[in-house]
Amino acid sequence: MIRSALLFVAGAIAVLASASMFIVDQTEQAIVTQFGNPQRVITAPGLNFKLPFVQNVITFDRRVLDLETPSVEAITSDQKRLVVDTFARYQIKDPLRYFQATGGSPFRGNQQLGTFMDAALRRVLGESTFQQVVKDDRSGLTAKIRDQVNGEAQALGVAIVDIRIRRVDLPEQNSQAVFKRMQTERQREAAELRAQGTEVSERIKAQADRTVTVTRAEADRLAREAQGKGEAERTRLLAEVYTRDPEFFAFFRSMQAYEQALKAGDTRLVLSPDGEFFRYLNNPNGAKAP
Repeated sequence: MIRSALLFVAGAIAVLASASMFIVDQTEQAIVTQFGNPQRVITAPGLNFKLPFVQNVITFDRRVLDLETPSVEAITSDQKRLVVDTFARYQIKDPLRYFQATGGSPFRGNQQLGTFMDAALRRVLGESTFQQVVKDDRSGLTAKIRDQVNGEAQALGVAIVDIRIRRVDLPEQNSQAVFKRMQTERQREAAELRAQGTEVSERIKAQADRTVTVTRAEADRLAREAQGKGEAERTRLLAEVYTRDPEFFAFFRSMQAYEQALKAGDTRLVLSPDGEFFRYLNNPNGAKAP
């Protein structure tokens, strides 16, 4: 009986001890609450104690946290509509103030931070031009948004580490209009380049045709000159041969005439056998028949 009572007392002590002790990790910070009211803040890691069954422990991450916000449609100072996608990194610096502002709910805290970012983003972009947002001064605009959100986030006990504009787009209807305009411009440029290419091609072809015509004419001229020179040389040689031996020249010319006239397959001639044409066939000396 005594043994059972001792075991019961030991068990109760163990339960009370486990319910009264808790450990705060080095990546955490905690608030001890009693009936929903904060009693003390614990920022140092280690073993801590609380009243069992009466007090509760709410922990908050002390590391840098990410906040993803929905895309926001904003209007710049030159009345250009933009869809901006941003994200933030923040850290809970004052867990008590964070608890009091959000009731300890990270979801509610992210909602309030998202509201601050939305308002700051619209304010800053509303004072900037389209060119500044897209190209010229994005880093400066991001710094302005961060400073404004940081000022408002102090009420939550939060410090903004960084805010970045991930992407800037035109609204869908504007994007389609810009795309069609770009497509039309590219088609115009392509047509212009094709026309220029056709013009260059025709110019090259005309130049080539002219070169071919001039080259052929020059070749024909040179050929006629060479042919004329050859004919003149031939005539000169024949005249020289004739003056040296008229009889041999007559014989040679007759042999050429026989070769041309008496071709294979076409040897029909209607001539008198006693004619002048056959004098070398009738008489090797070429003398005329008596």
